[in-house]
Amino acid sequence: MTGGPNTRLSDLFGMAGWSKGELARLVNRQAAAMGHPQLATDTSRVRRWIDMGETPRDPVPRVLAALFTERLGRVVTTEDLGFVRSGRAGRRKGARAAEHAANPEGLPWAPDRTASVLTEFTGMDLMLNRRGLVGAGAALAAGSALTGAMHDWLHSEPALVTDPHPLTSHADTAGYDRYEAAPIGSQEIAALERSVEVFRAWDASRGGGLQRKAVVGQLNEVGGMLAYRHPDHLQRRLWGVAANLAVLAGWMSHDVGLEPTAQKYFVIAAHAAREGGDRPRAGEALSRAARQMVHLGRPDEALDLMKLAQSGSGDETLPRTRAMLCTIEAWAQASLGQGQAMRRKLGEAEELFVSDRGDVPPPSWMQMFDEADLHGMEALAYRTLAEHEPAAATIARGHARKALQLREGGRQRSKIFDYISMASACFIADDPEEADRYARLALVSMGETSSHRTWDRLREMYRLTGRFAGHSTIGGLREELERVLPHSPSGRGGSLPV
Repeated sequence: MTGGPNTRLSDLFGMAGWSKGELARLVNRQAAAMGHPQLATDTSRVRRWIDMGETPRDPVPRVLAALFTERLGRVVTTEDLGFVRSGRAGRRKGARAAEHAANPEGLPWAPDRTASVLTEFTGMDLMLNRRGLVGAGAALAAGSALTGAMHDWLHSEPALVTDPHPLTSHADTAGYDRYEAAPIGSQEIAALERSVEVFRAWDASRGGGLQRKAVVGQLNEVGGMLAYRHPDHLQRRLWGVAANLAVLAGWMSHDVGLEPTAQKYFVIAAHAAREGGDRPRAGEALSRAARQMVHLGRPDEALDLMKLAQSGSGDETLPRTRAMLCTIEAWAQASLGQGQAMRRKLGEAEELFVSDRGDVPPPSWMQMFDEADLHGMEALAYRTLAEHEPAAATIARGHARKALQLREGGRQRSKIFDYISMASACFIADDPEEADRYARLALVSMGETSSHRTWDRLREMYRLTGRFAGHSTIGGLREELERVLPHSPSGRGGSLPV
């Protein structure tokens, strides 16, 4: 008990619209359905949780998380409800509330807590999928808040867990769909690693919408596996699988407009990668969160995250990985109109890319970043800068053309982005005929993907067609775009720009 109100629970309680008595009855009913028929909660107990900060005993936090998840249609975890593990209960009055305000995610997590958060969050996400609910409504954490909470932790070495026994006492708090904690061997982990490659290839080709649930389900099982303490070499590989799946789950969630869910997965991925001793992977996971911020029009937040991603990746980060990180920072700078800084960062990316001799095999998660992707990101950065400096559109066209020439099969979504970058740059460069050609190539390919991000980019391009509305060809293009573009863009809100 904190002696003060649980403001997080109070806020969610207000959003849910229940009375205290109604919530007590729902808790008893849900607990019975989860195998705890002996639980008997009443109105006064609910009042103590909300008004006095009392933390109920297990399984009540999990029951409440399930009820709020279903009621609000988005993932709600026990920490979202303001419940923290008992080891911190002895803090002075008000200290916990102040900590929650400064660090709402309670970052960073201990290794056993990471597995628990991972399993609980994926379990709730799967529940939303099963019941046809939409995971939305939460707020994105600020990039500065994540950076402040995770900086020292990411720059330090992970603490070794020396307990040889299974961590089932921690895993049991994780919630639903938990894979029973049991030892697995190298063959099972190898199979999991191969499944990651299959999911990654599908995502690159078709977008994340169609396979997101499968990835989340696989990640949920891996979280349960992590609840058992394996030998160090196997445990590190298992953390690596968790990190890769969490990045994919985050990217796929971002692809379909579930932005707070995506950010949570990126944070989980960073934790999993660091616990597995892979700091470059942790940095790359945070760079995904930065890309998400730029896409959502928050480039200053992205720069905060990129500083942490680059500094926290460690000296072992390969030049090609560092080049990729530079392109993301350059995109954020372009969004802010910082042309000189953007050009400097892209120059650094090019130098790093060519300096990679290839004598060290790239990790699996970097194999998708090739020369085509380098040019694709440069095209995007220059196209973005062209909103501030129109002359940059010419350079954007050159990089987009080179990216399209280099694209290999199976990268359909990346091609669409290149088409859109090229078309947008052509509109800015006052070349509507060439813009129309590439815009229609993008449109032809759109039906083959399930990526909302492509619709968002296409919507930005539609805005650039406005000054060519009287042009015979562009007038027809605008009509076609108006027919096919959704009128509720993911992550942005509003209708088609004029």
